[in-house]
Amino acid sequence: MATVSDTYLENRWRVQPNHANNYETVHGGNVMKWMDELGAMSAMRAAGEPCVTASIDEMNFHRPVPVGDTVSIESFAYETGGTSVRVQLRAAREDPHSGDQEVTTESRFVFVAIDESGSPIPVPALTVEDDRCRELRERALEWERDEA
Repeated sequence: MATVSDTYLENRWRVQPNHANNYETVHGGNVMKWMDELGAMSAMRAAGEPCVTASIDEMNFHRPVPVGDTVSIESFAYETGGTSVRVQLRAAREDPHSGDQEVTTESRFVFVAIDESGSPIPVPALTVEDDRCRELRERALEWERDEA
């Protein structure tokens, strides 16, 4: 059984001109794609099985990320259901020189575990074994309550 901490992942993408919109900032579709890819990896760590995106909760883009800056995304699973895994995602604009970050968007994705034929299959419960697990899970649940 995976812990919440086991599912924690972080990745970075340098914003290139081919990632940009007409305003020379990252296209929102690229950020959503990167969040989806990283979120699926967190979900697969939780489920121990391949996972596909079932839904995306509200996603607001608060700040642009210009070409040349970095998009840093963190992801972790915080809750499981019968066949589903809820994943919290946060994207930030990161200065590649200083490492300073500003959160640009947060969202929750729901993934479903599938078998070889694409049918949903059960997922194990996540465990919360230490302070780090509790902190991550509470952060996700608090954001969920604030958005409700």
